[in-house]
Amino acid sequence: MHNPDDFDEEAPGTRFLLFPQAPFRKPDAVPELVEISAPRGTIGPGPSGPRMYTVNPVSKRIPYGAIIDRSEGPSMYLPPWDGYIQPPPEPDQFGNFNHILPSDPAFEAAHLFGAAHFTMDVWEGYFDHPIPWHFARDFERLELSLLPSLDNAHIGWGFLETGGTSEHGGEYRAYSLNFDVVAHEIGHAIIYSVVGMPPSEDVPGEYYGFHESAADMVALLASLHFGSVIEELLENTRGNLYTFNQLSRFAELSGNAQIRMAANTRTLPEFAHGWTSEHALSEPLTGAMFDIFVDIFHERLLVHGLITREMEELSDRLEETPFYSDVMQALFDTRYALDPEGFRVSLLEARDFLGSYLADAWSLLEAENLTYSAVEQALLAVDAEITGGAFQMIIKENFRMRGIGLVRAGPRLQSADDTSHAVSVRTRVPEW
Repeated sequence: MHNPDDFDEEAPGTRFLLFPQAPFRKPDAVPELVEISAPRGTIGPGPSGPRMYTVNPVSKRIPYGAIIDRSEGPSMYLPPWDGYIQPPPEPDQFGNFNHILPSDPAFEAAHLFGAAHFTMDVWEGYFDHPIPWHFARDFERLELSLLPSLDNAHIGWGFLETGGTSEHGGEYRAYSLNFDVVAHEIGHAIIYSVVGMPPSEDVPGEYYGFHESAADMVALLASLHFGSVIEELLENTRGNLYTFNQLSRFAELSGNAQIRMAANTRTLPEFAHGWTSEHALSEPLTGAMFDIFVDIFHERLLVHGLITREMEELSDRLEETPFYSDVMQALFDTRYALDPEGFRVSLLEARDFLGSYLADAWSLLEAENLTYSAVEQALLAVDAEITGGAFQMIIKENFRMRGIGLVRAGPRLQSADDTSHAVSVRTRVPEW
């Protein structure tokens, strides 16, 4: 996986055009040229490769994962799609797909494939090994399917299916063009593979909250592998990442609408009496991870002499006060102007520290007894092994600030609805 400014011409991958963030944010959104790890010539029409393939079905009405009646009895509706399909995007003479532009009807299929593959490339880099599909028992490849009638995007047993929404002024907005949405769903697949499927329907809520948080972190760190995201982020914030910015927004559908925020103030004690939504329950853990990321970024700025210890400590003291923005932004503006490239390098270092930490920590977890405290202990173990404990205090303090380690999430307060992963197609496994 590469950014366009460091393509390796000796071992070229396959090129795609991807929108780093939802193109609906602004009318002049421009896709970015990226290179996925698959060597040129290995991705065929569809696009279709060894790990995944895309189909754009004609007249498909039932989403995958649904329970349907067959002559032999009720069963899950699963890939592969065997009906008619829209004309698939074809590679050019060099084996690339970057000639397919957003105006082309085939772009949506190409974008979905590129976004899913790009995300897997990023995280297989952090894990330092291939990540097997959790559904490998039945399917060798993931089917990426477009279903416009589906107001959702979900990954399940052998499929990732994306629809869209028309909630914004009646304009149809395809989730396949929203990198965060696709990366988030790939994040669920990674966790199902590495940590495990839920062992039972009554698994403690922190398992599902962790799942949402981890999928958000997969999307967040994958988005930071786009050169344009890094550039825009630093130009807008001057390195003051606690300002309201695009990094802390997920599944963004317009300039003022988003599903979740990474930079939040939620704490686990808010859920000690119980919870109703795993998306909300995930926020204390995601917030702790975002704070850890920012603190590691500050530490890298200190290492490179780009900010002072006094400035870093002032940021910590003012973090949740009304004075933070006015005081800290002026300081970051001054420091950033002296060495923008140093800030960029420090941000990339923080990104890769956290990505490798999370990959190693998730590999230590088990679905049967997964708690937010277990996530903290895994991170501390990884930090001790990698750096000898350089970030121990950062990890501990940010988890304590969220009340993690002090309380546990209470029980689910109402029956799971169709927004819950506990009863969704994501966790449904066929019984053959």
